[in-house]
Amino acid sequence: MTDQFEYDVVVIGAGPPGENVAGRVVDGGLTAAIVEAELVGGECSYWACMPSKALLRGTEALVDAKAVSGAAAAVTGSQDVAATLARRDSFASGWKDDGQVQWLDGAGIALHRGRGRLSGPRQVTVEGPDGAGTTLTARQAVVVATGSVAAIPPIDGLKDVDPWTSRNATSAQQPPASLAIIGGGVVACEMATAWNALGTKVIMLVRGDRLLDRLEPFAGEQVAATLRESGVEVRTGVSVDAARREGAEVHLSVGGETVTAEQVLVAAGRNPATADLGLDTVGLEPGRFLDVDDTCRATGVEDGWLYAVGDANGRNLLTHMGKYQARMCGTAILQRAAGTEVDDQAWGTAVATADHDATPSVIFTVPQVGAVGRTEEQAKAAGLRVRAVTYEIGNVAGASLFADGYQGTAKLVVDEDRRTVVGATFVGPGIAELTHAATVAIAGEVTLDRLWHAVPSYPTISEIWLRLLETYGL
Repeated sequence: MTDQFEYDVVVIGAGPPGENVAGRVVDGGLTAAIVEAELVGGECSYWACMPSKALLRGTEALVDAKAVSGAAAAVTGSQDVAATLARRDSFASGWKDDGQVQWLDGAGIALHRGRGRLSGPRQVTVEGPDGAGTTLTARQAVVVATGSVAAIPPIDGLKDVDPWTSRNATSAQQPPASLAIIGGGVVACEMATAWNALGTKVIMLVRGDRLLDRLEPFAGEQVAATLRESGVEVRTGVSVDAARREGAEVHLSVGGETVTAEQVLVAAGRNPATADLGLDTVGLEPGRFLDVDDTCRATGVEDGWLYAVGDANGRNLLTHMGKYQARMCGTAILQRAAGTEVDDQAWGTAVATADHDATPSVIFTVPQVGAVGRTEEQAKAAGLRVRAVTYEIGNVAGASLFADGYQGTAKLVVDEDRRTVVGATFVGPGIAELTHAATVAIAGEVTLDRLWHAVPSYPTISEIWLRLLETYGL
């Protein structure tokens, strides 16, 4: 006999977006359950954001110390690989989810372990670890928060060599002697930085003509330059045609030559984890990102009971944006459940407007890269009349204090008609914490005339804002 439970909201997937939408609706007075087949906390907690940044932090700290005369003399040894990996393990909680489960219990959110699939309108069937079945019915909404999985390109033999994905790269228990990375995006650049610093010989095989090709060109150029200086071989404009494993080595055919490495990391994008979700039972196509409106409600589903947040909807494959969508989605569910008018105008309490106009990201390479909003090219493609200004961050007093010979670049993209910032990019040491100031400026649609009165403290790297505005002509 199948167990049956009823809740106001059922969430499939217990990563950060799923946790946040469940927490939001419970705080608003509804009941909620989460279904999870793996670890509560999801990709970010165990195989992405947290372990990857823990791997990178020691390298960044050493680079920063070596860039300050006097402090550099204290750096006389190399990074302790075992200690770095142990610290990484601690941030992944040893790949145990006890703490996250405790949070769910404290929040009053029910947890159902197992594989959740849609089995009809407002209905989710859970196949438990022991094969037992449970049926969950949602009075108000079902939310898909199943995330994404690494894409494996159709390269001859690649699947057969047991390649690393981002999961392996962030959880490996020892550095490989050599690592070939297929891809030039965020995962590729961060993992090249991390493993190279821990003693691995790294080669990057990039199909495009530059790294980080969705950002301003100078971002990828400066990251590539530093990677090369640190010993990483970066090849752009190349394609991997085939792969085979011979003993302990992988051989990749690349444009008529062979690249050999102990391991290969595939960092060539993500696919939605929706193939085995029962989408066909509600008239949707399995294996696709779910199309949603700005309240994250799925389109094309009768009665509007299905929602999708995070990577599953394909809008922004970033943990913080998935959590943001979850807050908006949760609010929309609460407003609809209460029968009140949904605040779904741009920048309203129930719409994920920032997905379009003010998405921030930080890449923890050396140097760091922070970006918000649109690039100059993207803004022009959107039909905006823009003007861009750049400034070398190293010319700011705070930057010269931060590191001897500081090198970095900042760029603002300005909407000339509204006189507001629509895009910002910072590349350089220690710029991660600059990014939120740009996010506030863009989300708040703060005019340049008002930004002129936002006085940066001296001497900090934030003085770059003043220099950019002066360069613009204020």
